Amino acid sequence: MSRVVRSAGSGQGAVVSAVQLLVALSFFPGVVEAQVTGVLDDCLCDIDSIDNFNTYKIFPKMKKLQERDYFRYYKVNLKRPCPFWAEDGHCSIKDCHVEPCPESKIPVGIKAGSSNKYLKMANDTKELEDCEQANKLGAINSTLSNQSKEAFIDWARYDDSQDHFCELDDERSPAAQYVDLLLNPERYTGYKGPSAWRVWNSIYEENCFKPRSVYRPLNPLAPSRGEDDGESFYTWLEGLCLEKRVFYKLISGLHASINLHLCANYLLEETWGKPSWGPNIKEFKRRFDPVETKGEGPRRLKNLYFLYLIELRALSKVAPYFERSVVDLYTGNVEEDADTKTLLLNIFQDTKSFPMHFDEKSMFAGDKKGAKSLKEEFRLHFKNISRIMDCVGCDKCRLWGKLQTQGLGTALKILFSEKEIQKLPENSPSKGFQLTRQEIVALLNAFGRLSTSIRELQNFKVLLQHSR
Repeated sequence: MSRVVRSAGSGQGAVVSAVQLLVALSFFPGVVEAQVTGVLDDCLCDIDSIDNFNTYKIFPKMKKLQERDYFRYYKVNLKRPCPFWAEDGHCSIKDCHVEPCPESKIPVGIKAGSSNKYLKMANDTKELEDCEQANKLGAINSTLSNQSKEAFIDWARYDDSQDHFCELDDERSPAAQYVDLLLNPERYTGYKGPSAWRVWNSIYEENCFKPRSVYRPLNPLAPSRGEDDGESFYTWLEGLCLEKRVFYKLISGLHASINLHLCANYLLEETWGKPSWGPNIKEFKRRFDPVETKGEGPRRLKNLYFLYLIELRALSKVAPYFERSVVDLYTGNVEEDADTKTLLLNIFQDTKSFPMHFDEKSMFAGDKKGAKSLKEEFRLHFKNISRIMDCVGCDKCRLWGKLQTQGLGTALKILFSEKEIQKLPENSPSKGFQLTRQEIVALLNAFGRLSTSIRELQNFKVLLQHSR
């Protein structure tokens, strides 16, 4: 506070500025409430409806789902080199470390299964042992049933031709390891400085369709955003086509969500080697306060809600894929697997009941040639961002960055595969649309993170009221 008062100058002007700032901060909860409300841009949904829907229907069930074995173990390669620049070296802060999961802890159905299969028939123990002995992913052994053979052929053909929105890790790589997400929670690690700035700068400045005529940095971490109060920038943003506007909002919303996680799980103190984690109000204000961010904070939070709507829509659209009897979220524990699928289907029913979904049909709706070109540009820009995640210097930040980026990429893949999903056969493997286990785990955990972010935002509003 004193730093701001000094910068205002001396004399009466400084006193007036200080008083104005104190008043603004004392009413911060009200300001957030006033600005992070109402109908979101580019869709017909209001924030209060999302808050209530998330708090009472989605959040409690998502929390339970993320604790299930199928969704808590995520296989990831944290050692892939950065493809864009020489790395600064990995973060040496202990909280950046990720503890891989010992093989003995991985459920047999997950560990033995080939990387992109989740059907029980593809995870039969005898068949899996034969496949592993063949030392080739998806090898078709003579002991496999005809149905399984057809499934493996279709999976291989689809995987080879699929246009992914993300750069997927090769789960066959010796560097890929299972991580227990519950034991490696996303929280503040202390990772910052030039390395973190360069990652976000590359994402915003090089991949968010920013024209050369806009000089103002898009990156919130930029050391100086100039004298522009944001109005000319947002005039430019509103002038973009819907698809490019959506792209920017998705990235901004993801960034806001990650920042909320860091603020909510901050290292408050460490006594005798025992850390204490919890919400940091000061850090929350620094990132989202309307005064400190020159009005940007509420915009970022609105983009978080927009991202939530996009992924919510994807879950409602992909429900038929999981409702088929042929799909089994297989870990080897028959009873838990059945409970997990029941819980997942229950969540899908909730997502379908939401009355104000984003209409993805409004995107890429122009002339076919132009729409196809724009969609491909959109896909490649996002795929590039997924590759930038391998440039993050903090392992824990890289883990959660890769997972949430892949989750969003999977959501986009779903939204733009509606025709293929509608043609899914009920009792046989899908030929036109597939999701790997890695994509499924990322999709649900990424949405779980957004659900948690919105819940944490409600908690911060309460804390700020009490701190006044």
